[in-house]
Amino acid sequence: MALAQTRSPQSQWKKFWQVFAAWREFDGILLLTVLALTGIGILAIHSTVRERPLISSYWLQQLIMAGIGLVPLLILARIPYERFLRWHWFTYFLTLAGLTAVLFFGTAGGGAERWISIAGIHIQPSEFAKLGVILTLAALLHHWPIKYFSQIWVAVAVITPPWLLIFLQPNLGTALVFVVILLTMLYWAGAKGSWILLLLSPGVGAILYGLHNRPELSWMLWVWLIWCLGMAGLAAWRLPWRWTGALTFGVMNLLSGQLGQVAWHFLKPYQRRRLEIFIDPAQEPWGSGYHLIQSRIAIGAGGLWGRGWQQGTQTQLDFIPEQHTDFIFSAIGEEMGFFGSLTVLILIWILCVRLILIAQAARDNFGSLIAVGVLAMILFQSVVNIGMTIGLAPITGLPLPFLSYGRSALLTNFLAVGLVESVAIHRQRTTFFT
Repeated sequence: MALAQTRSPQSQWKKFWQVFAAWREFDGILLLTVLALTGIGILAIHSTVRERPLISSYWLQQLIMAGIGLVPLLILARIPYERFLRWHWFTYFLTLAGLTAVLFFGTAGGGAERWISIAGIHIQPSEFAKLGVILTLAALLHHWPIKYFSQIWVAVAVITPPWLLIFLQPNLGTALVFVVILLTMLYWAGAKGSWILLLLSPGVGAILYGLHNRPELSWMLWVWLIWCLGMAGLAAWRLPWRWTGALTFGVMNLLSGQLGQVAWHFLKPYQRRRLEIFIDPAQEPWGSGYHLIQSRIAIGAGGLWGRGWQQGTQTQLDFIPEQHTDFIFSAIGEEMGFFGSLTVLILIWILCVRLILIAQAARDNFGSLIAVGVLAMILFQSVVNIGMTIGLAPITGLPLPFLSYGRSALLTNFLAVGLVESVAIHRQRTTFFT
């Protein structure tokens, strides 16, 4: 009978080094930043909603989902991200299937149908669709980097079906996130800035034309006309088919005024009211403008150091509706003050910087585009959410990443970070600064 052989110290050390080498490129700063934001969010949620039983408390659900989400985050970090390249069309059609199911089996809430209830658990497919679109566009632009303006329309065609399904829910905020993800990833894949501006020009033209209908802004009609001429000139300068391009984008911008009026009537009444209140919240201080006015009061009342956790009057007396979701930043501003708000902004800045560094150090376009897509998703939602709490952006219903209550949103963000960590671990460079 063979004698049992014990492992030599050298073999044990070799195994330990292999495990360590597999994780040495893991971006610990990125993960710690995400956990810090999530922790602040849980504290703020606990402060805003305290009357519910412990088992159904929002803060406890958020904490449990953070623990659950950490598991797939670490698993995805170890899986080479290139494996998802061959599955991108499957991910795309799975995304479409989820969004289509919402239209037929969705649960209504807030004037929209955005959730699917499975065994009593509400799942929001539109949140997971953001990640599905990022993976699909990353794979598409990896295979066909943008070299000519005409290539842009392929990416636009791919994102249009999920965008329409989101818009029909209706979910205008997430639809805007899709647009920002598309434009950011197109730019990173080689599209010129002038091409991106031309794509955006009809939308800008529609806004300018719509503003001139207000008596005090009638002069905006001249701004709109100058904009149309400017876009025609830009197309003639930057596109290869000069005069054809100038005519095409000139006419598109001229028509944008009327098309904008048509699109305005496609919006739900509450969506139109949100945009009107953004311009002048004082016109309905006890109606549609109530959220914004109370949010400003709460943030201003926080002062430098805040009123203290669970001590904010606006927060504790429920003056701000939906403060554990859309208006979580107002609760942070009141109870944690300028210092707490600044801490959140700094953490979001660190998160975005790490994503940019990972995108720059990725070993291929696919990994780089994944990181950039996640950056666009998180940064845009953060800017819009914080902007709407202080009156710099219209109310859209977008959550503040990692801080607002939302199980689907939090899990999606953790999955996104896991994919980015995979890009970081499997990159070729050994440091971000070489």
